[in-house]
Amino acid sequence: MASYYKTIDGIKMDKGLLDAADEAVAGKGDGRISKADAAKLLEQVKDGDSYTDIEKATIKYIRENYKWTDGADEWFRAEINKWNLAGHKS
Repeated sequence: MASYYKTIDGIKMDKGLLDAADEAVAGKGDGRISKADAAKLLEQVKDGDSYTDIEKATIKYIRENYKWTDGADEWFRAEINKWNLAGHKS
C-alpha cells in the first residue's frame, strides 16, 4: 500500500502535493509551476476543510524548491490566504 506521506529532511510531507508539483514541472513547458498548476495544488489543499501543518510544510517546501511563474506564485498566495480567511482552519 502506498503511503500518503513522504519524509524529506526529517519532515513529514503530503506525497500527493509533491507528486503534483513534480508533474507540473515535468514534460512540456518551461519547468515552472504555472497558474493552472497552482490551481491544481490549491484544490488538493482544499480537499479537506483545513490547511494542515503537513500541507503547510509541503507547500513551503514546494515554494522554496520548485520554480514558479510570478503570476502563479502571487495567485497561489492570494488564494490560499482568502481561503484561510474565509474560516477554514489552519
